[in-house]
Amino acid sequence: MRRLAIATRVLIAITVIVAIVGQLSLSLSNWRDAGIDNPVVQVVNFFSFFTIESNVLTVVVALLGAWFLLRGDRDDRGWYLGLRAAAVTYMATTGIVYNLLLRGIELPQGTTLGWSNEILHVVAPAYLILDWLFAPGRRPREWKAVWPILIFPLVWGIYTLIRGPITFDAVTGKSYWYPYPFLNPNTSPEGYLSVSFYIVLIAAVIGLVGLGVVWVSKRPLPAISRG
Repeated sequence: MRRLAIATRVLIAITVIVAIVGQLSLSLSNWRDAGIDNPVVQVVNFFSFFTIESNVLTVVVALLGAWFLLRGDRDDRGWYLGLRAAAVTYMATTGIVYNLLLRGIELPQGTTLGWSNEILHVVAPAYLILDWLFAPGRRPREWKAVWPILIFPLVWGIYTLIRGPITFDAVTGKSYWYPYPFLNPNTSPEGYLSVSFYIVLIAAVIGLVGLGVVWVSKRPLPAISRG
């Protein structure tokens, strides 16, 4: 099981990197075609998607986990388990939110690369959930461990709402930019009221998923995972 966990963690890290680079390359091409010669702001926009940031964290967690197992080190150290639990929570939430609210909606990153989109929103979230359920190294987390998990989404939400109205979108020519339609008060039916509703909803989903991740950590690992 240890060797399988190492191999799959390295494989998912490589797959996610390829998916991110593939989408970024296509977006860069689209921006060049749109006459944007210096796409620095657009690249920052690209890495401002919660999906992209969660997948970058997935790469870090997967490679660290593979390294620990390869060296024979203990990978149940507190800081790493906290990072791993956060990644599982964010990616599971990404999968839920995307497939319920955003599938079929074109996002402001240029043309979406189909296979990359599926890896980042379906394959990687599903893998991290399975890794949390079955891979060796998991140990029980305290219920209070869910609070640190909520810090990054809170910071990201504040960052997004502050940056959105002061970021010029060279692609559309609009004086604002938001990564997701439901966070854009300019197009939401009730403006900031609608945005507030979705923020509370997503915060609740992240909190519930985080509690689920902690609950799973308290369950015994399957016998096959202990080998």
